[in-house]
Amino acid sequence: MNSNYHKVSIIICVYNEEKNIEYVIRKCHEYVPEAEIVVVNDGSTDNSDTIISKLKKEKTLNYIIIPKNKGKSNAMVTGVENAKNEIILFFDADITGISKKHFKQLLSPIVADDPEADMVLGTPSETFIDYRINPFKSLTGERAMFKKDLEPILEDIRDIRFGVETYINLYYQANGKRIMYLLLDGLTNPIKYKKKSAGDATIELLNESKEVAVTLLKNYDLITQRVGNSVNEQGNKFRQTLKNLQDELNERINGFLENNK
Repeated sequence: MNSNYHKVSIIICVYNEEKNIEYVIRKCHEYVPEAEIVVVNDGSTDNSDTIISKLKKEKTLNYIIIPKNKGKSNAMVTGVENAKNEIILFFDADITGISKKHFKQLLSPIVADDPEADMVLGTPSETFIDYRINPFKSLTGERAMFKKDLEPILEDIRDIRFGVETYINLYYQANGKRIMYLLLDGLTNPIKYKKKSAGDATIELLNESKEVAVTLLKNYDLITQRVGNSVNEQGNKFRQTLKNLQDELNERINGFLENNK
């Protein structure tokens, strides 16, 4: 156990995850028992609510229900608003292969008395996309950060849906925050790999990645504009920073699309 894990709120956003949500909640309780667990049910229409409500009688949960689905970014903001602790760990509801070491990797750089990073991004290893060249590793759902750093931009990201991870990353980079990237070995998405062959799952993942890439390319200017409105620093230096970040991501995404036609 880490004596500082009591500073952590684990936020799990759920939308129709009846097959996996119990597993994720139990693993969070098992491996980080000191942490607060905040579960946000984003208008699920399956049996997720029944499963979570039953678990709530057994485990200590801060369970929040959003009656109608409003998207991931709104669920994330709702989770932060209801979290009581100073460190936030977002954890996806649709993954398997969770181990104690994954929590240590994500939290140790943040909960230390002298933190090594302001945000830690952990990428699941089982994606069939090389971690070193994956242009979407920064869009991972597994991320730890300080609540105080998120609070100023909660309203900006509430309705941004697909762009929430990109927005947060750009905001942190533009403000000179320290970002650490890690590979979470053994972590995987269970849905695709249980229902499909490895080949079919790979094709589906690549197709989904292409959709994300195209969406980002089409909407990047809107996201960077919103980041610019959130950051107090003005002038040419800030604008050049955003331009450099945009050029770098666009180059990586275009390269990814070209190699996976």
